[in-house]
Amino acid sequence: MKRDFTKLLDITPEECRHLLKRTAFIKHVRKIGAPYKPLMDKTLAMIFEKASTRTRTSFEVGVTELGGHALVTNTAESQMGRGEPLRDTARVLSRYVHAIMIRTYAQETVEELARWSSVPVINGLTDLYHPCQVLCDLFTIEEFKGSIDDLKIAYIGDGNNMANSWIEASILLGFFLSIATPEAYQPNEDLLKQAKINPRFTLTNDPREAVEGLTSSTLTSG
Repeated sequence: MKRDFTKLLDITPEECRHLLKRTAFIKHVRKIGAPYKPLMDKTLAMIFEKASTRTRTSFEVGVTELGGHALVTNTAESQMGRGEPLRDTARVLSRYVHAIMIRTYAQETVEELARWSSVPVINGLTDLYHPCQVLCDLFTIEEFKGSIDDLKIAYIGDGNNMANSWIEASILLGFFLSIATPEAYQPNEDLLKQAKINPRFTLTNDPREAVEGLTSSTLTSG
């Protein structure tokens, strides 16, 4: 059955842990120069409605080094720029490629693309979520700091897509997360209701309160 990655809560805690372990393995293989091509003869279509440097480079290099091919497009260079319905774009691309990554504005765009696509769709960034970035951050934190279960993560900044994805990560893995945002720029309201699942999650408007007890923990800002 097709699986999409439109947000972090599309995967289970076990799948998240597996992805982090798999990342460590792939990074090791790359470091020692061993051949590893699990994406041989696979093509990823990458749609950019928002300009990108790091996301494009990460996906394109990653897919290429794993043996696949990354096809880059944007709305100005495709029929999407002429008003082609997203469902038609999804259907057409699904006949050519094995997966689609999209970096766009509205979360609804990713979800509609996934609804009509017969191949997996990956959220490369929306205004609501940035799941791939937070997955990378989780990997880097554990690589340098050890298990995130033993750490407190503090996020200071607007309640933007990164804040929302950090909240999803805390729901998924249950680690300590303290977010400080201005009162007028809080994270997604529906997501905050779900965050109550994790008793280790706190939300404040005071940055000092958010970073309290960060002697040997991790700070991130939006």
